[in-house]
This record gives sequence, structure tokens and C-alpha cells, in this order.
Amino acid sequence: MKTTPAATKSASTPPAKTATKTATKTASRTTATSRARTTKLAETLRVKDDESPWSVEEIKEVRGILLDEIETHRVELKLAEDELDDLLRASGDGAGDDQADAGAKTAERAHEISVAANARASLLQAEHALEQLDAGTYGICENCGNPIGKLRLQARPRATLCMTCQEKQDRH
Repeated sequence: MKTTPAATKSASTPPAKTATKTATKTASRTTATSRARTTKLAETLRVKDDESPWSVEEIKEVRGILLDEIETHRVELKLAEDELDDLLRASGDGAGDDQADAGAKTAERAHEISVAANARASLLQAEHALEQLDAGTYGICENCGNPIGKLRLQARPRATLCMTCQEKQDRH
């Protein structure tokens, strides 16, 4: 039986090495696609008239911050919900508690509910900002449609309102 050069080459290349080459090529294509998408995104995101356009590095930085915030808020939310579950299970019927004990338990439950609600709201805001970034609508005020401002977004990546609209909302 006569072997062809291709058959000889594939027979002599170990499977692990071939898999590594394939994975490297796939990762390179994915990175190139991601880089191209980020470059296009940098060109389309709106900024204020007196600001420079978004750079690829700035977009990557904001995306990284949002992803870190999402992970942090997920952990915070899980911890707060677990603590609240523990408080609710441990509360029992309250028999034998004096008024101070009952008040302390109520205050602790209210605190954990508040912590969980804040973590949930922050998580939703960060996820929404990441969705806007992916959709190319990041940095546009959800109230008036004007650019929020790159500096504001770099300081607070979850912002969805320009300063004018945010101030109006805070007053009411």
C-alpha cells in the first residue's frame, strides 16, 4: 500500500498537537473578530462635541469594569440572599424573645433585604450597560437621547442618564 504525503503527515502528527493548533487558530479568529467588532463599536459610539471618540482600549477598559461589577454584584446578591434565608430560618416563632430581641431581628432582616435589593439593582444596571455597549447604544441618555459624556461613563460606567437629566431626576 502506497501512502500519500498528506496521510504520512497526519499519521505522524500527534492528536494533542493537532488539537492545540486547531484551538489556537480558533482563538486567533475569535480575537480578531472581537477586535474588529470593538473597533467598529469605537467608531459608532456617540460622544459629546468637546470629547474625543472612544478608543478600542477605553471600550475594553469599560467592558472589563462592567464585567467585574457584574461578578461582584452577583456574589454580593448571593451572600445577602443566603444571609436573609438564614435569618428567616433562625427566626422561629419568636417565643421567649423580649421586645428588644424582636426589634433587633426585624432590623437585621430589613437590613439584609435592603442589601439584597441594592445588589440586585446594581447588578441589573451593570448588565443593562453591558447590553447597551454590545448593541452600540452605550453612552446615550435614556431620557433625552443626548450623549451622556465619556468622562461621566468612565467614572460611572453604569450611568444611563446625562448629568442634566440625572440632576432633574435627583431633585424629584
